[in-house]
This record gives sequence, C-alpha cells and structure tokens, in this order.
Amino acid sequence: MKASARFQRLSPRKARLVTDLITGKSAEEAIAILEHLPKATALPLGRVVRSAIANAENNFNLTLENLYVKRAIANEGPRMKRAWFRGRGRRDLKLHRLAHLEVVLDSKES
Repeated sequence: MKASARFQRLSPRKARLVTDLITGKSAEEAIAILEHLPKATALPLGRVVRSAIANAENNFNLTLENLYVKRAIANEGPRMKRAWFRGRGRRDLKLHRLAHLEVVLDSKES
C-alpha cells in the first residue's frame, strides 16, 4: 500500500524533517501529527498519507486501525533554474528545488 506525489515544489531537505516524524507511527497518529504541524511540507505529505490509506482500504480491504507508516521518503526531484539579477549588471543562478514524496503503509498483523 503506497502512494506518491511527484514534483512537489518544496525542498527535500526540509521535507525529510517531516517524514522522519511520521515514520513508524500509526496511520491515525501520522494524520494527527501532520494536521497540527506548522510546516509547509505537512499539507502535501498529509494528502499522500490519506491517498495511501485509501489505496489500502479499497484495494486490499484493510482498516485504518491496523495500518502504520512503514516508510516515508522525500527524494530530490529536478531543480528549476532561474536567473537572479544582481547589482553591477551581474546575475546569479537561483535553484528552486522539487521533491518526490512517497509513503508506504503496512498492516500491523503481518
């Protein structure tokens, strides 16, 4: 039971701080943590967790009470490169990072 969201406009380094919080927790507890966490990554990661729960319930006939977050990963995606104009006619390169979020759930019985 897994779900993913690719090309999310957030830094993978900051997203890993949130994925480390929910790894190993029950699915209900993970949703509660993500709903009350004041980080920008919590919203898209919460959507991925809910999608993984829906996949488990619809495709494998599992219940929410038996699910836990086996693995939550934030991998690095491609980087968007933009020009950042500086003084004296110079310019720098500004990198906008993208992340691939993935959540894997498992049941406690197995």
